[in-house]
Amino acid sequence: MTEKKKAVVLLSGGLDSTTCVAIAKAEGFEVYGLSFDYGQRHTIELDAAARVAETMGLAKHVIAKIDLRVFGGSALTADIDVPKGRDEDHMGDDIPVTYVPARNTIFLSFALAFAETQGANDIFIGVNALDFSGYPDCRPDYIAAYQKMANLATRSGVEGAKTESSLTIHTPLIDLTKADIVRTGLSLGVDYSITTSCYDPLPDGTSCGQCDACHLRLKGFREAGERDPVAYKNDLDR
Repeated sequence: MTEKKKAVVLLSGGLDSTTCVAIAKAEGFEVYGLSFDYGQRHTIELDAAARVAETMGLAKHVIAKIDLRVFGGSALTADIDVPKGRDEDHMGDDIPVTYVPARNTIFLSFALAFAETQGANDIFIGVNALDFSGYPDCRPDYIAAYQKMANLATRSGVEGAKTESSLTIHTPLIDLTKADIVRTGLSLGVDYSITTSCYDPLPDGTSCGQCDACHLRLKGFREAGERDPVAYKNDLDR
């Protein structure tokens, strides 16, 4: 039997990363999940990531602990209010305070190390350049530049260049709307009730329904003609 190719998937426990897991599995990869306890505003997303890993049968799930609170600079890692009720038309006008400085660069660096130790040449990340909140590290040119760097800076990249099996960073969601992402995940059997996207959930995990992440998630389900199965504060009309 041919051994499955291995892929590392950056897994936050949210809608996008969970859809990436489903896509990687559908493409025949053995999936290794990587999540981060980085000092974020809440760890409810880590509970969701663990549920996803178990439910979707990941080969391995690692939670790396780093502390980005030492730098702060974000509503997710410092005592800064999470914006609520922002108009979608203005979400891409500037970089919001929920942007964590260099987060994807840091996370991808860890993913490179994890991939090398597992013998994986593929990394999946759920960045999106359409329905997003203006983060600079979700753009296609950023990912292309990072992949080039990765193949210069790692043993697997250098050795892979000799065998035409260099490292690839997959961004299957980058040109999809949130509605497209929802439809894709549902077609692959994703149970979105086990995920969470909210930046500022209640202590029991109930989503606030007012932050950018909630707004974009709800928009995606609504436009896909589906009901979001997670709980929202005040039982929003979904």
